[in-house]
Amino acid sequence: MRKPPGGTAEKTTKQLATAFTAKTGIKANVTALFDDFETKLQQAAAQKHLPDIVINDTAQLGSMLKQGIVREVKQADVPGSDKLTPVSWDAAKGPDGKYYGVPNSAQSFALFIRKDWREKLGLAVPKSWADLDALAVAFTTKDPDGNGKADTYGYDVPGSTKRGYMSWYFTSFLWSGGGDYFTEQNGKFAPAIASAASVASVDWFKAQFCQAKTVAPGAVTMETTQAHPVFESGKAGIYFTGPYNMARFDGNLGKDKYETVPAPPGPSGKSVSLAEGENTYLMAGSKNQAGQNKFAEFAISVEGQTIGMAGDTDGNIVRLPVNSTVTLSSVRKDTRWQVFDEIYKQSGRYTPAVPDWTPFRQTSADTINAIVANCGSDTKAELTKLSQAFQAELAKQGVAA
Repeated sequence: MRKPPGGTAEKTTKQLATAFTAKTGIKANVTALFDDFETKLQQAAAQKHLPDIVINDTAQLGSMLKQGIVREVKQADVPGSDKLTPVSWDAAKGPDGKYYGVPNSAQSFALFIRKDWREKLGLAVPKSWADLDALAVAFTTKDPDGNGKADTYGYDVPGSTKRGYMSWYFTSFLWSGGGDYFTEQNGKFAPAIASAASVASVDWFKAQFCQAKTVAPGAVTMETTQAHPVFESGKAGIYFTGPYNMARFDGNLGKDKYETVPAPPGPSGKSVSLAEGENTYLMAGSKNQAGQNKFAEFAISVEGQTIGMAGDTDGNIVRLPVNSTVTLSSVRKDTRWQVFDEIYKQSGRYTPAVPDWTPFRQTSADTINAIVANCGSDTKAELTKLSQAFQAELAKQGVAA
């Protein structure tokens, strides 16, 4: 399990394991890891000491599949798998169309907006990108905190190239603008990052940095750890992020000062949110495949998902349930979770099921970061170069159309 040892999430996972043992009679031991998780997993594989189960990010599927350390999952072998939301299975699908994990937890993203600023300026919740940009301009130019200084901004953007943050942040807007990374047919991919819609989406993003100047300074070097304080300290009033920050912002900023709302539709006419989460991976070489299936079955059951959600505490290992029969409001009384649940179910989308997403995320982060950091850059030309790099990587991974 990729969680900091000794934390509340580890406690929840142990509760899940205890309940699983009580239900099935199968003993389960929990080891929580965070630092160098992938390296330690590789070492365990080399020593042939892999655990039976690993709960890890959905984004790690390609890497784990490439290493050959996860086994195929047939839905018929996991009772209750038919109760999972259809979109959640996309997170466990490999480039060959087969499944190599069982969805366990999901999450989507929404706009965190300074409600007190918006209401002070007499503006409505944005219903379009034009509304959103107008709100960002107002937060930047109309002194929403009333201190008489020009020290506030619209957008808070974690746009560092480190670990591909810029691409991770921008993906939802790329899709909502009608752009895409690839087109896909029958497991083969072709670059779409230099399409007219993709270029237009990046140009819109670039305009916030270069023309409107509504993005908080330092965005191109900020990771999320630096971006969170920008929002909660009152330097920026619009932050596109996940539900895991609500508890933090409630404490540091105040629950009454901000609101969580779906991002408005882009030029595509749709609002699309990057979907993420964690899968339960059934590790290859296990001598207890029946036990693996039983654990996966329990983890996705109403009981397992309820334990994992951990109510309104910060110990959750299930942010949004993947079991469609779970009633979120019966487990969490904070109604803001409903916003993220509806976004996930209605417009959640996972990253493309290429064998290894990491190099695409990194190269696109590098390119988009460079484009917005240089206001004289040629977006079309830079994205064309990126498209060529994508084509080469797709060929390398054996999935080029």
